[in-house]
Amino acid sequence: MSDHAALGPTGEICRDLPSSYLPHAATGLLHLPRFIAKIRKHLRGELPKSYQRNFCRGFDRFLCLHLGVDPEAVIEAVGAAAGDDADLDARLRALFPPDVQAHKWNRELVQKGMSPMGREALQEAKDKMGAGHRNDLISFADMIDFDEGRIV
Repeated sequence: MSDHAALGPTGEICRDLPSSYLPHAATGLLHLPRFIAKIRKHLRGELPKSYQRNFCRGFDRFLCLHLGVDPEAVIEAVGAAAGDDADLDARLRALFPPDVQAHKWNRELVQKGMSPMGREALQEAKDKMGAGHRNDLISFADMIDFDEGRIV
């Protein structure tokens, strides 16, 4: 287990990953900095099993669907960038559509779990994590932040 990880109800918890609510500086897309950080861990062989099951799924996949890109192409872009944010931003701009419609994606991300079906799934997730009584956890992004200790 790494220095930035702990065990939680969902398995090993990476406390050094950014929140899904953090926007990417170059595009304004929420969750993209988190996806990039997970990709970097994956490429170094440091992504815990508890994160591997949703790697390139969930928000990662939804973001890529929104952008019309294959998650593998994003992984390749991150891997090809020489650790330089400017290089990575240029690679992502070349990969992504000219208008990433950040406003549309960001609204969708923060509302995941708020539809009637989403609320049921969210409640199931909260119950599994021992937080079924919490009324302040209203989206799946909130659940990620709760799981990783950003919401206490």
